[in-house]
Amino acid sequence: MNEPRYAKLPNIMKAKKKPLDEKTPADFGVDMASKQEIIKVVPPAERKAGIKVGSVDELVDKLRNEAKII
Repeated sequence: MNEPRYAKLPNIMKAKKKPLDEKTPADFGVDMASKQEIIKVVPPAERKAGIKVGSVDELVDKLRNEAKII
């Protein structure tokens, strides 16, 4: 069960000789024109510089008092 079937070499060689139909989106009735309009492009806001802490105790203190995460 669930074992893949591998193609045999003669079948691979036969597949190489078969013609490959190339179709365009127009053949299927699909319009490829863009329906979106770009109004403006704005870069993201600048991030503030981070700080380095010297120890785990200092990190916990900053998370608890300044960031109010803990």
